[in-house]
Amino acid sequence: MNANWIEIGSVEDIPRQGSRVVRTPTGDIALFRTLEGEVFALRDKCPHKGGPLSQGIVSGKKVACPLHDWKIALDTGLAQAPDTGCAARHAVKVTAGQVSLSLVPDEGCPET
Repeated sequence: MNANWIEIGSVEDIPRQGSRVVRTPTGDIALFRTLEGEVFALRDKCPHKGGPLSQGIVSGKKVACPLHDWKIALDTGLAQAPDTGCAARHAVKVTAGQVSLSLVPDEGCPET
């Protein structure tokens, strides 16, 4: 694992349909776990008014921002129509039940 990746812990530490926040020098990253057990990571900042996505409700592969109910796709970071914008997405690896997180956001989504 290179310097851009950190080990977070067990996938079981992230509640199903919930989240966990990882604090980094460049800002908080929210890790989400779906009901099916998939794990995603987004910048913990809604593209609308900067609301903490980690405090939103996870439904399917979306999280609803707790401030204004914008729906953000967990797999892309994109706001769902009619809203627009993007929460930077971070790569996640789950190996033998252990979660690792890339500290570098994926290309294609500007920091918001």
